[in-house]
Amino acid sequence: MSRARRSVTHPPKPCCMISEVLEEAGIDRDRLKQIRRQVLEGVILMCQWQLQRMEEPPKKRASRKPRKVTVE
Repeated sequence: MSRARRSVTHPPKPCCMISEVLEEAGIDRDRLKQIRRQVLEGVILMCQWQLQRMEEPPKKRASRKPRKVTVE
Protein backbone atom coordinates (compact mmCIF):
# COMPACT_ATOMS: atom_id res chain seq x y z
CA MET A 1 0.00 0.00 0.00
CA SER A 2 1.44 3.36 -0.95
CA ARG A 3 1.85 6.17 1.51
CA ALA A 4 -0.78 8.23 -0.30
CA ARG A 5 -3.46 5.55 0.12
CA ARG A 6 -2.59 4.69 3.71
CA SER A 7 -5.19 5.63 6.30
CA VAL A 8 -4.19 8.09 8.99
CA THR A 9 -5.81 5.86 11.61
CA HIS A 10 -3.56 2.90 10.72
CA PRO A 11 0.10 3.92 10.93
CA PRO A 12 2.50 1.81 8.87
CA LYS A 13 4.49 -1.03 10.34
CA PRO A 14 8.23 -0.31 10.57
CA CYS A 15 9.04 -3.20 8.24
CA CYS A 16 6.65 -1.82 5.62
CA MET A 17 8.17 1.64 5.92
CA ILE A 18 11.64 0.24 5.28
CA SER A 19 10.38 -1.70 2.27
CA GLU A 20 8.74 1.41 0.80
CA VAL A 21 11.85 3.55 1.21
CA LEU A 22 14.09 0.95 -0.40
CA GLU A 23 11.68 0.36 -3.27
CA GLU A 24 11.49 4.12 -3.89
CA ALA A 25 15.29 4.15 -3.97
CA GLY A 26 15.17 1.63 -6.82
CA ILE A 27 16.39 -1.45 -4.96
CA ASP A 28 14.91 -4.62 -6.45
CA ARG A 29 12.93 -7.23 -4.50
CA ASP A 30 15.79 -9.74 -4.16
CA ARG A 31 18.19 -7.09 -2.89
CA LEU A 32 15.46 -5.77 -0.60
CA LYS A 33 14.95 -9.23 0.88
CA GLN A 34 18.71 -9.60 1.43
CA ILE A 35 18.97 -6.21 3.14
CA ARG A 36 15.94 -6.91 5.34
CA ARG A 37 17.48 -10.22 6.41
CA GLN A 38 20.79 -8.53 7.26
CA VAL A 39 19.03 -5.85 9.31
CA LEU A 40 17.03 -8.44 11.25
CA GLU A 41 20.12 -10.58 11.87
CA GLY A 42 21.89 -7.47 13.14
CA VAL A 43 19.07 -6.71 15.56
CA ILE A 44 19.11 -10.32 16.79
CA LEU A 45 22.88 -10.19 17.28
CA MET A 46 22.62 -6.93 19.23
CA CYS A 47 19.88 -8.37 21.47
CA GLN A 48 21.93 -11.52 22.14
CA TRP A 49 24.93 -9.36 23.03
CA GLN A 50 22.82 -7.30 25.44
CA LEU A 51 21.45 -10.47 27.08
CA GLN A 52 24.98 -11.82 27.54
CA ARG A 53 26.05 -8.55 29.16
CA MET A 54 23.09 -8.75 31.56
CA GLU A 55 24.02 -12.30 32.59
CA GLU A 56 27.68 -11.50 33.31
CA PRO A 57 28.54 -10.87 36.95
CA PRO A 58 29.54 -7.26 37.58
CA LYS A 59 33.25 -6.67 37.31
CA LYS A 60 34.94 -5.66 40.53
CA ARG A 61 36.78 -2.40 40.33
CA ALA A 62 40.28 -2.25 41.65
CA SER A 63 40.31 -0.20 44.80
CA ARG A 64 41.86 3.13 44.08
CA LYS A 65 44.25 4.44 46.63
CA PRO A 66 44.71 8.17 46.91
CA ARG A 67 47.89 9.39 45.27
CA LYS A 68 50.52 10.85 47.52
CA VAL A 69 51.48 14.33 46.51
CA THR A 70 54.94 15.45 47.47
CA VAL A 71 55.73 19.13 47.73
CA GLU A 72 59.30 20.10 47.14
